[in-house]
Amino acid sequence: MAEMKTRDVAASPSHRTITFFIALTLFAQESTWNFYDNQVPVLLREHVASAALVGALMGMDNLLGIFIQPWIGNRSDNTRTRWGRRVPYLAVGMPLAAVLFVFLPWTTSAAMLIAVMVGYALVANTMRPLAESLVPDFIPPERRSRANAIVKIAAALTIIVASLISLLVVDDHPKASFAIPAAILLAVTAVVVVKVRDSRSTGYQQALASDAESETARVPFREVVTDLVTDRDRRRVLLLLTVMLFGGAWFASRSLITPYGMEALDLTRGEAGGLTLPSGIAYVVAAYPAALLAERFGRLKTMGVGMALFAAAMAAGAVVRTPTATVIVFCVAAVGAAGFLINAAVALWNLAPSSRVLGTYTGLYAVTWYLGGFGGPALIGGVVDLTGWDGMLLDIAVLAVLAILVVARLGRLQRRANSPILK
Repeated sequence: MAEMKTRDVAASPSHRTITFFIALTLFAQESTWNFYDNQVPVLLREHVASAALVGALMGMDNLLGIFIQPWIGNRSDNTRTRWGRRVPYLAVGMPLAAVLFVFLPWTTSAAMLIAVMVGYALVANTMRPLAESLVPDFIPPERRSRANAIVKIAAALTIIVASLISLLVVDDHPKASFAIPAAILLAVTAVVVVKVRDSRSTGYQQALASDAESETARVPFREVVTDLVTDRDRRRVLLLLTVMLFGGAWFASRSLITPYGMEALDLTRGEAGGLTLPSGIAYVVAAYPAALLAERFGRLKTMGVGMALFAAAMAAGAVVRTPTATVIVFCVAAVGAAGFLINAAVALWNLAPSSRVLGTYTGLYAVTWYLGGFGGPALIGGVVDLTGWDGMLLDIAVLAVLAILVVARLGRLQRRANSPILK
């Protein structure tokens, strides 16, 4: 057994190589999610008039993620196969998600559309934490911010992909356009299945070693949550609360941008869907520097400043409502969001008590992120129903400010703890 473990570790790919494959996996998954956020609201508006209901239905996938992602994260943590604990699930789930995604524009009623949305969200939500958990599985703590930055850059590129499909394909081929992200997902699945064996990861080997020392090989999800809630150190709880609040602001800005562009800026569906294209480029440019800044000045400071920049940009966009100003505002907001998005998950991974629960902690991050993703669009959509589309960006800014207040409290606890984990 010892010889087998040594051979597996020796065969383990380099950090750069595995980061590339993880990034490719997230790129494929997020290609469908970003196009989903861009165009499914328009499909819903063919059947539903209320902006609040559209926002709630668009947040439904995040509500499902609240239950699915921690479950699949914990299940994968407790899976042991010669392929590892994450890849077997990816090999099955990604192709199934692609098939469901293609069917979205072919639905002919609200009930059928919502049913396919639910099916896609159920399957695709199981894939997210598995791919993300490969980062702490393979990458040591001191290098995770940089690796996560590369992964997030790959995910951000899908904003550009979704925007380009919206601009170049959707108006002429609204149904066929959905096949493009699905094809990307299928192609990447084949690459991942051939190239990635997470049984060779350091995290998997450490989990096997912990299994040998423990009375039980399983770490129940309830046990992980109990430890989190009862621990006198409240940093993990406050970090998750920050993730939820900022997630609400972020998802509201993404899920409602196409109808906002059509209603407040008088743009066509394709033009409105393309508003986020330049911001995708801005995010890509800012992502890696955000990791370097976190290593130099601290993760919490970088996250706080980034959220403040996001809130300020949204507030400015509410004052100057033109297509050009909106594009600029979203570029600035994307730079600020990078400071948070690159470092928040890394902070939580580094606070995890054991490599045996990395997938579960990825799921917990997802719970709070997508809880915000469910509540944010619905809340902002409800305010829009009351006050109109013109003030939507200011509403989002207020939600981001609440997240800043929580991270400020977390910063005070961090200074008392004097721990290098979040620095």
